[in-house]
This record gives sequence, C-alpha cells and structure tokens, in this order.
Amino acid sequence: MTLFDLTESELRRRTSLKWNVYAPDVLPLWVAEMDVRVLPEVVTAVTEALEAGDTGYPWGTRYAEAYADMADARWGWRPELDQLRRSGDVMNAILSLLLGNTAEGDHVVLNPPVYPPFWQVVEGYRRHVTQVPLTASGRLDLAALEAAFTGPDRPTAYLLCSPHNPNGTVHTAEELSAVARLCREHGVLLVVDEIHAPLVDPGNEFVPVLSLPDAQNAVVAFSAGKGWNLPAFKAGLYVRGTDAVAAFDALPPLANQSTGQMATIAHTAALRHGQAWVDAVMVEVAANKDLLGRLVDDLLPGVTYQRAPGTYLAWLDCTGLGLENPRDHFVARAKVGLNSGSDFGPDHGRFVRMNLATSPALITEAVERMASSLR
Repeated sequence: MTLFDLTESELRRRTSLKWNVYAPDVLPLWVAEMDVRVLPEVVTAVTEALEAGDTGYPWGTRYAEAYADMADARWGWRPELDQLRRSGDVMNAILSLLLGNTAEGDHVVLNPPVYPPFWQVVEGYRRHVTQVPLTASGRLDLAALEAAFTGPDRPTAYLLCSPHNPNGTVHTAEELSAVARLCREHGVLLVVDEIHAPLVDPGNEFVPVLSLPDAQNAVVAFSAGKGWNLPAFKAGLYVRGTDAVAAFDALPPLANQSTGQMATIAHTAALRHGQAWVDAVMVEVAANKDLLGRLVDDLLPGVTYQRAPGTYLAWLDCTGLGLENPRDHFVARAKVGLNSGSDFGPDHGRFVRMNLATSPALITEAVERMASSLR
C-alpha cells in the first residue's frame, strides 16, 4: 500500500498553503508539504485530547523524551534531558539563538543555495550574511569556511542546514566534526537546523551533529513538523551540546514559551509511533527520485538533476534551457508551480526546487507539462 495515493481532486480540497497559492490549473510541487494522510496515531492522540478538553498550556518533557528515545533508537545517540528545551518551531528557535547570542551588525555565515528563511532570519533582524557557497558537487567548502572565519567580516554565528535544503546533501561525520572544530577555534556559534533529519533515502546514514565528540559546541533546532508533515502544529526543540550551556543561558526570556499543547501532543505521537511510517515515506520518495531522474533524462535534456540522499526535495539546474526565469516560465507556460532558485541565493535564479513528496503520477504529469512548454 502506497502512502502517496491521494488524488489531485482530494488534495485540492485542502485549505493549506501548497494547494491554494497557485491558480486551480497549476500543479503545485513547491513548498515542503507532503501529499499524505496524517499518521493515524497522531489523529488519535489529538482527537482524544480534544474530546477530553485537554486544551490548556503545555507542560512537562514528553516531547523531549520522545526525541531522545528516537535519537537513541535511530542514531545510537541519546541527549540528556537538560540538553533539550522546547521551542515554537525551528525558525523561531534559530531566531532566538541569534537574538541571544549575536548583536545587530554581526555577520552570520550561510551556505547558498540554502533555505530562504535563513536569509530572512539574518537580514531581517539587522545582521549581515557572509556567503560561503557549497561546492559544485554540493558539499561543504571547509577551506572557504575557514577563510570566512578569519576574514574582515568575521562572523559570530554559522547557520548550517543538515541535511541541506534545497539540494539534499547529507553531511558526513568528518565534515561536521571539521566544521565544529573550526567554529570552536574561531569563537563562532554553530547552529544546526536538523528538521530534515529523519528524511534520508534507505541505506543512507544521517549523522546528528551532537552525536560527535568534537561538536559539543553546537546547538540544534529540531521539529517533527517536516518528517511527519505536521506544520499545522507548530512545535520544536532546542538541543545543545555539552559545551553549549552559554548559548542556552543567553536565550531571550520568551524563547521557550511558544510551543502549543496540541502541537506537543501531535509531535510526541509522531516520534513515538511514526518511525516505521517515515521510513516508508522515504522508500517511496527514493523511488520518486529515480522516476524524476529518468523523466529529466528523457524529456528535459537542458535540465540537470544531481540526485542526493537527503530530504524529499529536488534541486534542478535549468541553466541549459536558456530561460531568464525558469520558475516563472513553468508557472505561466507549463502550469507547474515550483520554488524559484533565486529565493535560495542570489546566484541561483536559473534553478528551481521541486517537491517529490507526492504521487508518481503527479510528478510524471508535472515533468510532461514542463517538457511541452519548451517545445
């Protein structure tokens, strides 16, 4: 039984972002929502809480405990509970960490192309971005990072996306350890977004940065929202390394006050009961990556797709098509909604990001529409 079996007509009855921003004749494969039903155990947990009137303020450490148990079972690493605090969601956690640990005018390192809210959380709060792009193969550039850490605009923080969004790179233990050592040596706070942590292809290993002895200076922002398609339930966790107590101590007063009760219940149920479910999701996503690779080769010869094992997102280089703005072309001419590469970095306007957490039929239709628009 497939998880991505909802029809387009069923999906168009949804009222959330993905299926409502574009016109009804546009096939949306953009924002990171999954075209799946909610994990049944989450439905049960939330329904039981509502029926019991359990709608007050959140309390306790059950979300943190569920995360620690997942980390132990999935990755062989267990944080202590005093290393975890609840947060509103990943980006609110990152914002709080920056507000508490950096000052206006400071520089923060990003690795473009990278998740658009990273740019917003830095520049929108009067910090400056120091760009250290990924290499041509999509890996971290350690030499360039060291140069940035010692250059004229020396940063106070580094925001790392792991796995990387949009290109799906899964960083190795060696890369993460080297990054953490550089941050420690140069006094840079290492903040790691691990919201995509459970979303790796079968047979590939995600490495939690805090499982590494050399990376105990890092702070992680995590949420079950992405892996179990629960963005409607805003919740998350801060997880600090054993050497990052000061980063927690510097958090603003309300940094831990924004997780809702229903979100805590939903995310905890997902972590407790949805490990096999998310693994099944990634089996289907991996098959969709194979499908996309074949479709691009057969129908979009001017497009390059460099497959990677992380996330359910595909990063497509459309430079060979000669289009000034591929995203706008595909919306207007193919009626396919994708994310514009320019949102991920100023040098990536000829890229698009495609969401593969949907049915093979919709992916096939989208690529066929894209191919037809180029004839």
